[in-house]
Order: sequence, then C-alpha cells, then structure tokens
Amino acid sequence: MRRWDWQAPVILALSAFAIVSAAMAALDKWPELRAISTASLLDRMPSVSRISLPSLTGGLRVIDGDTVASGGDHYRLVGFDTPEKGDLARCDSERQLAARATARLNELIADGEAQLTRIACACRPGTEGTRRCNFGRLCGVLTVNGRDVGDVLISEGLAHRYICNGTGCPRRPGWC
Repeated sequence: MRRWDWQAPVILALSAFAIVSAAMAALDKWPELRAISTASLLDRMPSVSRISLPSLTGGLRVIDGDTVASGGDHYRLVGFDTPEKGDLARCDSERQLAARATARLNELIADGEAQLTRIACACRPGTEGTRRCNFGRLCGVLTVNGRDVGDVLISEGLAHRYICNGTGCPRRPGWC
C-alpha cells in the first residue's frame, strides 16, 4: 500500500466528523437563535437612516403584514415573515391569516407612535433597491411605542421569526 492510500479516507472521515459535530452544536443552540429579537438585529446591522413617523396619517401605509410604504418607498420589515395574501397565498388559510396580520399591523400603527428605521438589506452588494433584492423594497425595522411590531405579530401567531444574514435569507416557512 502506498503512503497516501490510507490517508485520504482518514482525512475524509475526520472532515465529515468535524462537519457533523459543528451541525449538532448549531442545532443545540437553535432555541437560542430563535429567541433573538428583531430589535437586537439593529445592534448587528448598520443603520442607513432613521425616519420617524408619528402615525398612520403621518405617511406610513401598510401593504401587508411585513411590508409598509413611506415617502414613495416600500420597506420589507426584517426579522419576521407573515403569510402571503391574494394570488401569492398557497391556500385559503394562508390568505385569511395574511389578512389578519395586515389588519393587526394597521391596528398597531394606528394606536401609537411608529418609528421606521431603515437598515441594510441582506442582498448581494449593489442590488439593494432593485428587483433582484427584495423585489425592489428597502429594508427596515418598525417599532410602535418602542415595541417591535415583528415581536408582537410573532407572539400573536401572525408571523414567524425570519432572520437573514450576510447576503441571503433562509427558505421561508410554509403557512398551509
């Protein structure tokens, strides 16, 4: 047997062991990762600009449960995902839940002082604000009376935690 004939399988086995060990360690921390609040995302992402909006009549319009419009721009609210509405919904229950999430976001904004903070999107460099990044939407975090709307919608079962990082996002969970 040549010197390298036995080393390749050993190196492959050790590499596989290291990958499996890292994956298992990550799964052990999964509850901790799911507990990250959307507000804590602001500590990890550079703030691009800050826009204060006093109320719904102050220029903030709800598009759906995780998208708002302000000043002619659409913002994908980060840290959570709500069901799709209309033709984008995969089933009737998703469509109904999307309507409830949209209505609840409208209620939250109408009942308090809203603050939209624009943050950098998790997209490839140079694509933010284009169709190749969040369908042309900018990214932001929305709080009402200092409370993150994503955390409220998640606690009420109207949204899932959804955290992107780097230049991409995980696959969206289903609602049907």
